[in-house]
Amino acid sequence: MTLPATPPFDSVDDVVARLTELGYIADRRLATTVYLVTRMNKPVLLEGPAGVGKTELAKSLAAATGRRLLRLQCYEGQDETKALYEWDYGKQLLYTQILREKIGQIIADATDLNEAVERIGAQESVFFSEHFLAPRPLLEAIRARDPVVLLIDEVDRADEALEAVLLEMLGEFQVSVPELGTFTADIPPYVVLTSNNTRDLAAALKRRCLHLFLDYPSAERELEIVRSKDTGLSDVLAAQLVEIVRQLRELELRKAPSISETIDWARTLAVLGVQELTAAVLAETVSVVVKYDKDVRKALEIIPRLVDPNATVPDQAHDHTHHHHHHHRPDHDHEPGDVDGAVVRAGKDLPNRFDNGYYGTPPKTSTSLAQPRPQISREQGSRSFARRRAL
Repeated sequence: MTLPATPPFDSVDDVVARLTELGYIADRRLATTVYLVTRMNKPVLLEGPAGVGKTELAKSLAAATGRRLLRLQCYEGQDETKALYEWDYGKQLLYTQILREKIGQIIADATDLNEAVERIGAQESVFFSEHFLAPRPLLEAIRARDPVVLLIDEVDRADEALEAVLLEMLGEFQVSVPELGTFTADIPPYVVLTSNNTRDLAAALKRRCLHLFLDYPSAERELEIVRSKDTGLSDVLAAQLVEIVRQLRELELRKAPSISETIDWARTLAVLGVQELTAAVLAETVSVVVKYDKDVRKALEIIPRLVDPNATVPDQAHDHTHHHHHHHRPDHDHEPGDVDGAVVRAGKDLPNRFDNGYYGTPPKTSTSLAQPRPQISREQGSRSFARRRAL
């Protein structure tokens, strides 16, 4: 294993400055961790709620250091073949067909089947060589000839079996392939693991990593982040918006607004040319940061009080939330011209509802509807089928 000749950062302050140039606002605690990753060649595990900048840090680290970014996106049911490597069976089969004549020559003078199998087995290593190896992100990071940043994103979503696969790679920067041996990194990758804390990770994995918990930033830092993204929203309105988002996070929401969603909301308001944050405009655009119906209802209830205790949410914005706890009026209360969708749907859900002129079928008269369908005996059916065959 060879280490980079020159560390990418001179100091913690240099980390802060370089990341800031890329639009990533890091405090000194985070910058110190990044500095240690580059100096100690240790992976870092970033834990915290979704949307606080964990994934973005890996991207910014790659950009700041000029390294190529490799990403392993974890998910439930993921096995090691999708993370480490797999054999290119299609390529192996193609080469087998191409070399069929050569294989025939190898076993041409074999005395029996066992000897033929032994001869073919002796050539097995040809088809389990690096030529047929399909590396996935973990092995690709180890075999890379150029410096890389490896992002193992949302590792808490993967099964625990994948954690065991990661231990060798995180501890020694190496990957073992039974058919070929052990690959060791010539240039250790910078490894960033992220977790949204949906489950506890193994102690063995945490032991191999530097650790940092990233929470939502302070109001001042979040405002600084929003300003750095050139959203087009004025500083005064941006400060008000950040404060509103922070209060929304205090609600018991299924998913709290992330920093990136705060930025999206600021850009949305700028595009709309908003000059003042009112309850009406916030209610119309709150779905930018609140993504579940129940969360929207909670947000709409509190938004007027966040802006102005005397403000109310317009009916139009209220209607778009589809409040399912509102009851429809009974039929006898409907005004003329009102249509009850539930009644219409129920009326369509009738037996034989496609028989009367539906999609081009001939309509039935009232007389034909009243008459039962004629019954055909088995003997009549047999004669009719026989006539059709004769034709």
